[in-house]
Amino acid sequence: MHFLVRWLSRRSLRFLHMLGGLLGWLAYALSPTYRRRLAANAALAGLTPAQRREAVADAGRLVMEVPRLWLRPREQPIADPVRWEGAELLEPLLGRGKGLVLLTPHMGSFEIAAQAYAERFGARQPITVLYRPARKQLLRELEETARARPALATAPATLAGVRQMLRALKKGETVGLLPDQVPPEGQGVWAPFFGKPAYTMTLAARLVQQTGAAVAIVWAERLERGSGYAVRVLALPEPLPEGADDEAAALAVNRSMEAVIRMKPTQYLWGYHRYKAPRRAAAS
Repeated sequence: MHFLVRWLSRRSLRFLHMLGGLLGWLAYALSPTYRRRLAANAALAGLTPAQRREAVADAGRLVMEVPRLWLRPREQPIADPVRWEGAELLEPLLGRGKGLVLLTPHMGSFEIAAQAYAERFGARQPITVLYRPARKQLLRELEETARARPALATAPATLAGVRQMLRALKKGETVGLLPDQVPPEGQGVWAPFFGKPAYTMTLAARLVQQTGAAVAIVWAERLERGSGYAVRVLALPEPLPEGADDEAAALAVNRSMEAVIRMKPTQYLWGYHRYKAPRRAAAS
């Protein structure tokens, strides 16, 4: 397995995306549960059959590009072309001393979004990203070592990880998280997402409220034929409400994510189990 992953990490992005497209369809064909979930979630957003087919292939491309992103040497820059659109929106938000919260949906290459930020802005303002540790020990160890890079730290989706992110913001640094990730029980509220109730994290809004941090959206579009990525920076389409109303904040975040996802719906991870009941949080 190690040999295969390392072999894949040395292939071109175009080759990996071609192979990933096939892998996406293989997973779709072999798993009735995945097939039903992807179809149901995509239908909520009104995807056409053609868009749904492209989303199936793009899910596989997401998986196959990971070895190339994770296993390159720590000090080596991203191997494929990355162009920025809207980077000027981040300039006035950096160096304020109150930190910056970057929101990235399960869309495009969210691994690239954090790495690209660290390469361009990390020397001025490092970033800490929240992630959910894998269940399998081997993959968990790989995540922890491969994701951490210069100016890019990782924080597990636990109470300790939340405290780590708060410390980073209080130091005037940046944090990144996927706000459409289902949080543990007690760490979210139910709010509509494409018209269906989804358990939604309150962490993003609380980080902003507690620290006065600025907030923006960053996502990385996967370009055609393995030609690289376009990292896009956007203002939050719907500003977070003032005060500590978790339901209103979750609704604003979900509406903002919906607006971004509609920009490129074929690159959203529709097979993600977005509407599941939350798992119980581990005792602390």
